Amino acid sequence: MTAKIGEKSIGYNNPTYIVFEAGPTHTGLESSKTLVDAAAEAGADAIKFQMMYVDRLMGDKEVIFSYEILTGKGKKAIETIEEPLYEILKRRELKKEEWKELKQYCDKKGLAFISTAMFIEEVDFLVDELEVPSIKLASGDINHLPLIRYIAKKDVNIQIDTGSADLWEIEKTITLIESEGNRNIIIHLCPTGYPARLESINLRMLTTLKTMFEDYAIAFSDHTPGWEMDIAAVALGANVVEKTITFDRTTKSCEHMFSLEPKEAQNFVNSIRELEIALGNYRRTILKELKEGRLKARRSIFLKRDLNKGEIIRQQDIEFRRPGYGIGPDETEQVIGRSVRKKVLKETMLSWEDVC
Repeated sequence: MTAKIGEKSIGYNNPTYIVFEAGPTHTGLESSKTLVDAAAEAGADAIKFQMMYVDRLMGDKEVIFSYEILTGKGKKAIETIEEPLYEILKRRELKKEEWKELKQYCDKKGLAFISTAMFIEEVDFLVDELEVPSIKLASGDINHLPLIRYIAKKDVNIQIDTGSADLWEIEKTITLIESEGNRNIIIHLCPTGYPARLESINLRMLTTLKTMFEDYAIAFSDHTPGWEMDIAAVALGANVVEKTITFDRTTKSCEHMFSLEPKEAQNFVNSIRELEIALGNYRRTILKELKEGRLKARRSIFLKRDLNKGEIIRQQDIEFRRPGYGIGPDETEQVIGRSVRKKVLKETMLSWEDVC
């Protein structure tokens, strides 16, 4: 089975679906549009935002959140920042009219608009008014069964961010969605951390998820600097990759340090597309020019002495030389003991026309 976002199918035998995440890195409507431009120019399939109204979401506005920022371009120029989670999330808010304008802008640029939703009213707004083709469930809402059920009933693509959820929790969520008749599901492996530690990534979980949930598309949401982990994820069979995009990795805010800048975003997409070509398929396929070229390195039967018409070919009369345009070494037994139709000179590449 494949998932669908808009007109694009995702899953088996389809190209990797590439999503750029701009929810944590925009600074308002205009910067959001500029990030949309960068994602479109890079060749992405979709861009993701995070719809939230933080005054309603955060019951405790004093919760402290820790993350790392870059203080320069060097690898060791890293500083740990702590600030209220409320302030971090507040920077991601847009007004409803701005969301409408942004969705229209994505449509104009040919990008699917994907968004996280935190409340039922947000789901209604995104699906019914904006006609968003896919809703993503935040990792912290993996046990928010009422919200999950409501999204599933909308008959829209639903992406499950599994974060640090246990496997039984993921199974429970998938079963609930299926019970509402929705099988348009994408399951994300999203290692936690800002950035994620190498020890927490566990890319082999992609294989586990593909085995456990073979009917569904599997995604990798990357929280590491660079894109090596994304390349590895695609090689392991990820059907979707999601990577954060920014104008400047040194921005002193959460998630910028492991994001891609616009020029890198283009190389990121190109690298994945090149990898897809190199991965090929599960059949042994050899390009026509390679089949022709390989004969230059293979060998044929050559005569070591002149043979007169009717003379029997013996093992000591032949040797094997390049190229392989004649009778190959693997056909030696079919040649030994047979006679030649005509006189064949020494050092001639033997052909079947010479043998009777």
